[in-house]
Amino acid sequence: MEEYKSLKIIQKSLNSLVYYLYLNRPTHLNALSRDFFTEFPKAISSLDQNPDVAVIILAGSGKHFCSGIDLQTLGDVFKETDSVDCGRKVERLRRHIKFLQEAITALECCRKPVIAAVHGACIGGAIDIITACDIRYCSSDAFFSVKEVDLAITADLGTLQRLPSIVGFGNAMELALTGRRFTGSEAKDLGLVSKLFTSKEALEEGVEVVAEEIATKSPLAVIGTKAVLLRSRDLTVEQGLDYVATWNSGALLSDDLKEAISAHSQKRKPKFAKL
Repeated sequence: MEEYKSLKIIQKSLNSLVYYLYLNRPTHLNALSRDFFTEFPKAISSLDQNPDVAVIILAGSGKHFCSGIDLQTLGDVFKETDSVDCGRKVERLRRHIKFLQEAITALECCRKPVIAAVHGACIGGAIDIITACDIRYCSSDAFFSVKEVDLAITADLGTLQRLPSIVGFGNAMELALTGRRFTGSEAKDLGLVSKLFTSKEALEEGVEVVAEEIATKSPLAVIGTKAVLLRSRDLTVEQGLDYVATWNSGALLSDDLKEAISAHSQKRKPKFAKL
C-alpha cells in the first residue's frame, strides 16, 4: 500500500472490509498541508477502487481530529502569485482554490461510504471535510468552529454549500458568521453528528460497529443509496424518483437481491460478492 506524508491507511482486522484513513500530522494537530491536498484524493480513490474495502472510517491521529488548513499552505498561495499581473494572479488563484475544493469533494465522489470519527478539535477546513462525509460521529471532548471568517476568509472548500442542508440554513449562517466554538453536544443537537460518544475509546468502538454492520450489506445497495441520496439533494422529488428508477432498473438485476431474499428465508446471513 502506498505511503503518504500526511495520511495513514490501516486495516485493523485481517478479514475486515472496513479500512481506516487517518489524518496523520499529529505534531501539527493534523493541519491540512499542501501534501494533504495532493494525497487525499489519491488515497480516497485507491480505497474506492479496492474491492476489499466496503466502508472507510476517517479519523485523526493524536489528540485532535484536525485543526484546519495549515497557515503556511495559505501563505504559499500568495507567494506563488507574486510578480504576476493582476489578471493572471486572479486566474491562478481561482485554479488553486478549485484544486483544493476537488480534494475535499473526493469524499462525495467516492462510491464507498465514508464515516467521520471526530475527537478533539475540528476547525475550519476540518468542517469542510466532515460535511463531505456520509456519516459523522464525535466524542464528548470534540469541539467545532467554522473558523474562516476570523482569518478574513470566506469559507470556500464546501462548508457554506454543504452545512446548511445538514444543520439548517439559519444555524449554518450563525456558525459561519460568528466563527464561534461549539461543543460535541451542540453538534449532536444541530444534527451535525449522528451520535455523541462519552470518550475517544467509546467513539472508536461505536464507529467500528456501525461500519462493520454496513459492510455486511449488499455493496451495490450501499453505493446506490449513497449515490441516490447525494444526487437527490440537488433535485426535485420528481427528478429524484426518476433518477432512482433508472438506477434500480440496472442494479436490481444483480444477484444481490436474490441472495438477500434467500438468506432471509433461510434465516442466515447473506453473502455478497465484492465490488
